[in-house]
Amino acid sequence: MVKALMYFVVGTLISFFLRRLTGSPVDFWVELYVASAFGIGWGLAYFVDHPDWSLPKKMGISFLGIIFLVVLGLLCFDFEVAVSSILKFSTVFVAYYMIASFRESKSLRY
Repeated sequence: MVKALMYFVVGTLISFFLRRLTGSPVDFWVELYVASAFGIGWGLAYFVDHPDWSLPKKMGISFLGIIFLVVLGLLCFDFEVAVSSILKFSTVFVAYYMIASFRESKSLRY
């Protein structure tokens, strides 16, 4: 759990600073929210990377992450920002498992 939180923090910081340095800065809170979607995706992918967990359990936990991002995005921002955060979360989540699929253990954790 501690390592998953570390991946969340590091992923959020990297994404935030890359967005601030490479793009035209928009609202600070929007950028922080979208960067946290990257961090949540990376941290949650690492968290559910247990070979003994069933696929429905992994997908259920990732779905809860998506629900959290949607609710937070719709409460604090507009629809477009909420959708972009879901796309970022999903891209990072799938990328994590695509990279893991090249390993013999099918996991980046072990």
